[in-house]
Amino acid sequence: MSSSGTPESIQLAISYRGSQHVVSVHPSSPLSSLQAQLEELTSVHPSLQKLLYKGKKTTSTSQNEDTTIAEAGLKDGMKVQLLGATAEELGGMKKAENAQRKRENILRERALKPQAKVRSTGPPPSKAFTNYRFHELVPLPHLPNPSAALEILTKLSEDPAIRHIMQKHQFSVGTLTELAPHEHPQLLGLNVNAGESIKLRIRTNSYDGFRSYKEVRRVLCHELTHNVWSDHDEKFKQLNSTLNREVAEFELAATTGTHSLSEVGEVYEPSSELEATHMYVLGEGDGNQNESLEERRQRILNATMTRLRKQEEELEHQCGTGKPVN
Repeated sequence: MSSSGTPESIQLAISYRGSQHVVSVHPSSPLSSLQAQLEELTSVHPSLQKLLYKGKKTTSTSQNEDTTIAEAGLKDGMKVQLLGATAEELGGMKKAENAQRKRENILRERALKPQAKVRSTGPPPSKAFTNYRFHELVPLPHLPNPSAALEILTKLSEDPAIRHIMQKHQFSVGTLTELAPHEHPQLLGLNVNAGESIKLRIRTNSYDGFRSYKEVRRVLCHELTHNVWSDHDEKFKQLNSTLNREVAEFELAATTGTHSLSEVGEVYEPSSELEATHMYVLGEGDGNQNESLEERRQRILNATMTRLRKQEEELEHQCGTGKPVN
């Protein structure tokens, strides 16, 4: 301790993805010196570092050169959580983004390229896939494993059932991105300006993985409804119920092979949720063996919609659309 009574250095307990690091810094040192130490320990560049402690949040800014450790509110023995992507992860995300951009360019070129006139007995090709879709996928680079987040956003954007309802209702979304749990802990989804962007909570609260795909997709259907209706009124509920039903019908038809998926352009794989519902409902009662295919499909669909209605009531309280978001 110095003659002024101020400790020469303080110790901070830094938590990063399950690992603990203890670092020593002087209270009068610039915050950038701490960030430099953290980069050596975790390979997270200072520009991508986010420090969470005692209800505060510190990110790298041009002012950090002048901000001291003490001025930032960091004290001896304080526990600090570090968030941020490593250079290696950013490289993986960049590679995934380039692949996604390449696919989009190919589709765009195909749509613009004059097609040779050929005789066909089928319906003319639709431009809905080009117009009614998610035009940009953006994971948050300061969160762990952004390349995995991009894969989930890509899976959602290419989900055949989601494509189906977007084309049918002519939904176009500028950006599909994610919500950080620590930034919006009360929200699961948010639609900005009726489709300018849709933000989804795809990660677990502890950042140790991702939420189940079927839950995230259900939130996405909810937020797509906000492309038309902003309030959770009866008009919203009616359209949202329609979208949920159409997704369920699409999947159920796919499992029973009652319609073609040629418009989507890929092999369809039903969700595990639908398969579980399918197996469960078919096992109820002895009379199921005498049901027609249509009766069996309708019973499965009714059970699915009953479950979705209950889940939707809970989801309304965790949707930020139409509410002030900090």
